[in-house]
Amino acid sequence: MLLIQRTCILKFYLLFSGLVLFTLSLHAQEIDYNLKKGIVAYGYDVVEYFNGKPKKGIEKYALKVDGATYHFASEGNLVSFNNHPEKFIPQYGGWCAYAMGQTGEKVDINPETFEIRDGKLYLFYNAYFNNTMKAWLKEDTEELRKKADQNWKKIKFQ
Repeated sequence: MLLIQRTCILKFYLLFSGLVLFTLSLHAQEIDYNLKKGIVAYGYDVVEYFNGKPKKGIEKYALKVDGATYHFASEGNLVSFNNHPEKFIPQYGGWCAYAMGQTGEKVDINPETFEIRDGKLYLFYNAYFNNTMKAWLKEDTEELRKKADQNWKKIKFQ
């Protein structure tokens, strides 16, 4: 009887330890999103970008995915995002797409400077007479995007 209890306790301990390690590994895999006060894209509604014009979301319609909070302008946008978050999440964690392609650095963005290309949202730095979206469009965008994808794979969890 004592041996059965010890075996059960050992199995419970191993199961619990495995669960803790699994949970920690999931937490460690969260992408390093560009967050301002814990919110993606400065609180702009990432679904609205696909309608052609950036629009600020509101806290009432907030959703947390992969450790990052998103604000939406309407309940409908929140539902759309919740059904297919991969469609709306900004590329490169919301960091500047141009900088990611050029140098592999995480550079802040201006949430009103964006491009939708091939169904993906790209955000860009735009301040002090430096609009990186213009530079992005002047270069071989496909090649720059390939470099950005490679760079992002290396640093997205840092």
